[in-house]
Order: sequence, then C-alpha cells, then structure tokens
Amino acid sequence: MTENDDGAIDAVTPTDLKARIDDGEDVFILDARAEGDFEEWHIDGENVDIVNYPYFELLDGIPDALHDQLPDDRRITALCAKGGSSELVAENLEDEGYDVEHLERGMNGWARIYEYRELDLDADTTVVQYQRPSSGCLAYLVVSDGDAAVIDPLRAFTEQYVQDARAFGADIEYVLDTHIHADHVSGLRDLAADTDATAILPAAAVERGVKYDQPYETVADGDSLSLGNTALDVVATPGHTTGMTAYAVDSVLFTGDGLFTESVARPDLEDPEAARDAARTLHDSLHASVLSRPGDTVVAPAHFSDAASTNDDGTYTATLGDLTERMDALTMAEDEFVEFIVSDMPPQPANYEDIIAANLGQQSPDDEEAFELELGPNNCAASEEALTN
Repeated sequence: MTENDDGAIDAVTPTDLKARIDDGEDVFILDARAEGDFEEWHIDGENVDIVNYPYFELLDGIPDALHDQLPDDRRITALCAKGGSSELVAENLEDEGYDVEHLERGMNGWARIYEYRELDLDADTTVVQYQRPSSGCLAYLVVSDGDAAVIDPLRAFTEQYVQDARAFGADIEYVLDTHIHADHVSGLRDLAADTDATAILPAAAVERGVKYDQPYETVADGDSLSLGNTALDVVATPGHTTGMTAYAVDSVLFTGDGLFTESVARPDLEDPEAARDAARTLHDSLHASVLSRPGDTVVAPAHFSDAASTNDDGTYTATLGDLTERMDALTMAEDEFVEFIVSDMPPQPANYEDIIAANLGQQSPDDEEAFELELGPNNCAASEEALTN
C-alpha cells in the first residue's frame, strides 16, 4: 500500500532517499522533469535505476511505452522539480497498481541536502567537510582553540556554519574564498556580516572587478593568518582562475578548484579565449606550489564528481602522494598537459556568468534567485575521463 492514513501518496524526504542510496538499497526513480533538465542533472548511483518521462506526457495517464519501463515488483520514487507534479504522477501510478512514492520538494529539496563529515586527522585542529551531493560542492569549517574559519562557504547554508561553530564553542574569525566561484553563490559576505568575521579574498581575485558594499581584506601568496593554535598559510595557485588560491592548515591543503581528488581544474571559465595560457599557468602552479609539498599532505578540494570516492571517514580527500601515483595529469610534461586539458573540457556550468557576477558583487540576487541560479552540477573540473590510472 502506498497511501498514508489520510489517503495521500507517501512522500520520501530527500535525506531519507539519499540514506537509502548510500546504504546500497536498490532504488528506482521516475524523473518527470523535461528532458533537458534531466540531462543537465539528475540523481544517480550504482544502485539507482532511473527513467525520464516528462510530466506533460503523463497528464492523461501512464502510456504503454512507460509501462514497459516500470518495474511491478519494486517501489517507484517519482520526482519532479519541486514536488507538486510528481505527486500527481504518483497518484496515476498508484491507480495503475504500482507501489509508489514521490520525492518531497523534488530536486529543489535534493539540492538542500548538506552533509557534515569530520576529517580523520592526527592534529589538534578540527576540520569539517560539508558536502552538497546535488552539485558536488565542498566547504570547510576549521576549528582551533576557540577560533574558527570557514573556507568556500555556500550562501544557501550560512546558518549551518554558524550553528556548527557554536557547537564547538568557537567564534568564526575568518571567512575565506579560494577564488571567484562560477558554480555556486558564495556565502562569504552573508556569513561575515552575520558573525562579524573578517571576509578574506585573494588579492588577484579582487582585480577581476569585485564591488562589495561591506568591508573585506585581501591576502597574497606567502601571507599567514593566525587561527587559535594554528595558522592559515596562503598559497597562490593560479590557473583555474587568475586569483585561484589554496590555504594550508597543518597537514591539510585546501585546494579550492585547483586540484581535486579525481581531476584537475578546467582553465576556461574566467576567459575562454585564454584557456591554453591558463592551462600552462595551472601546470606551473601545480608543480611549483602543490606537488612540491610532502606526500602525506591531505588535499581537500572544493568539489567532487561522480568519479570520486570517499575515504573511511566519509570525506572526499586524498594524500598528495596518492594523487601523484594515480593521476596521469600530474606527471605530464607541460605541453602534453596543456593539450590534454584543453582538448576535453566539459560543458560550462549552468548560469556561470550570472553566478560570477553575483560573487563579484556586480549583481544582487535574493536568496531564492541565488538558489535557483546554482541548481545543477558544478562542472568546474577538467573532464575526469582518462585523468587517472
């Protein structure tokens, strides 16, 4: 039976559906969004079977062609963008005898999932990695002796950083972006305003035309910020953007979009016509400022893709030594690296020009507009295909 006591179709929350997928349960999804929206981003996984059939083709019932694709011995999870259409689809499926539920709040609800994981480190410093499964965005809370810093925050989750820092008994002293993001609206200004923390941007990023109506400070390669019993060291790593900057804390290197656990950065989002030169700069940055570090350095990136796998602690991190061994791109000569990177770049992130403008302070979307802008995958890495051994 698929109805509640009041006769309504069962609704599954995004968090519960994610837990089922993570637990390895077999999940069957009927995605009733338009084909283009489905192709841009959808729920997937090794144990997920999914069929896309647009809602407007289901208004008069379930077509025979769809019946042929639906299981009669498994529960079906119907979903749409916001949850309303999928409930109607689920009702039609229930009338046809299927075991069915619908995804509460649809893919917008899926995009609200934000997961907390602590890095397993041999250090007094606590590092929390925040994971957004819908887009692969990662952010970090760093806590040391009552002080906290947030790196690459997302505007949509500002309150969570505040609550988690409070749970550690820490005050947020710094809010830092590694660069001007192209895939999500930064929470740097909102979080700094809410906590009286110092907003930090790389000096080279500001040169792209930052226009903030509130105070911020800039840092450059070699600078260091005191945080409790540790320090945030500033490491310039241009290539993905001219202002791309990593932050080193103890044994952890927060690489932003310069280096991921399954790929390296794409070089074309700031200036597509200069992608080849930017790829050359990226190669130089990786070898001079990143690969020269100890092999046990923990790389903590700003994104993960479907090709990434988690560690035992549930985080998307990797040691630099491990990455060097298995990522072909990190051992390529410069010319080979450049050709390889520019020849196979993925589609540009959705709405990336408007997101960049928002993060520069040149546009001012409200909270709902900002959330809608960043729906979908991040696409900030070079194609991960063939990048690793």
